[in-house]
Amino acid sequence: MLNCWEAALGAAVSVPVFLFVAAPYIRRYVAGGRCKSTARLEGKVVIITGANTGIGKETARDLARRGARVIIACRDTAKAEAAASEIRAETGNQEVIAKKLDLADTKSIREFAERFLAEEKELHILINNAGVMLCPYSKTADGFEMQLGVNHLGHFLLTFLLLERLKQCAPARIVNVSSLAHHGGRIRFHDLHGEKSYNRGLAYCHSKLANVLFTRELARRLQGTKVTANALHPGSVYSDLVRHSTVMTWLWKIFSFFLKTPCEGAQTSIYCAVAEELESVTGQYFSDCQPAYVSPRGRDDETAKKLWSVSCELLGIQWD
Repeated sequence: MLNCWEAALGAAVSVPVFLFVAAPYIRRYVAGGRCKSTARLEGKVVIITGANTGIGKETARDLARRGARVIIACRDTAKAEAAASEIRAETGNQEVIAKKLDLADTKSIREFAERFLAEEKELHILINNAGVMLCPYSKTADGFEMQLGVNHLGHFLLTFLLLERLKQCAPARIVNVSSLAHHGGRIRFHDLHGEKSYNRGLAYCHSKLANVLFTRELARRLQGTKVTANALHPGSVYSDLVRHSTVMTWLWKIFSFFLKTPCEGAQTSIYCAVAEELESVTGQYFSDCQPAYVSPRGRDDETAKKLWSVSCELLGIQWD
């Protein structure tokens, strides 16, 4: 009997000891790849949407350290200015600017683009980072389902409005933050705005698939312009992106040890924006700073072309 108790006690002690010893290795694995590029960005102008928090803020911080002029484009201007002020103080780069941009309102997107083009003569990197996740059913100011409207259509319009400036400043890069969730997505042309049926988790997956397909078709259309377009999965990141789901918020807190920090999650965005070896790479999808597998639906060129056409129609633009 004593041997049984000794064995049980030994097992009880060995588990936390094992976890203590293994913790650094687990964290290293969870952190994933890091951008090793030392590229400098003096004289370069960057726009990052949704950069007042999370991986967008960490991306802005890194690019500011490299000397770029960074435009933090966010809906909440107070939080955007606070983030910009923090980054300016930390990096010593005074060229970190906060600007108003509400991706849920095409009027705001057009106003942002108009002001930017009037005030800035150059644009070298556009990082479409902002996103919403697991929203209860709602619509944007223009009547689009919120997740599709913000994550895809808002960035589609913004890219359209800024593309000529990117071409003028080529070589230039467009970086679209997608997600592994695109594997669960479908482009439901018969019910794009979820009016017939809506599942907040699937709607997020659909919008992330749209990001991948948009990147694929955009890259095809930009061949020969020296403007590249790539998409990425940042990893599972401990951030406020899951704030619309109480269950996910608690799960994120419980399993935070196994989630990337925002700095770790920003590494692939940074890699796609600055890595020298990607200067002519376009139409690809990355995770942990290396090429990653794209779902069959994400490689469907016919769906990509149709989504492009439908997106233009919804936004009232002609983009040939």
